[in-house]
Amino acid sequence: QVQLVESGGGLVQAGGSLRLSCAASLRTFSACRMGWFRQAPGKEREFVAAISWRSGDNTDYADSVKGRFTISRDNTKNTVYLQMNSLKPEDTAVYYCAARQDYGTKWYERRTIYSYDYWGQGTQVTISS
Repeated sequence: QVQLVESGGGLVQAGGSLRLSCAASLRTFSACRMGWFRQAPGKEREFVAAISWRSGDNTDYADSVKGRFTISRDNTKNTVYLQMNSLKPEDTAVYYCAARQDYGTKWYERRTIYSYDYWGQGTQVTISS
């Protein structure tokens, strides 16, 4: 049974920082493209960031977070991170990590929700103004 477990969410003031972690029980973690998505109340789930398989040479960010968020991975710990700086109230959402074992062959699908096979349960991020 594959599990993705997010942690690190919480309540912070605007301008603050949070670091989300996602631990994966995947033996083939290094073969996976990893992504972060978020869903605010009343809105659809949206792409936040993605990192390519193995060494994570490729990353991608939504325009709304570019320059403020950084995605990274540690294959020795089967964990992907999302460092979030300069947080804004509009960043408030439940954040989900997702995985797709693609060996780098489907990077072009990185922003597509349905291209991911595994999802975590989500972690709440709330930014106060």
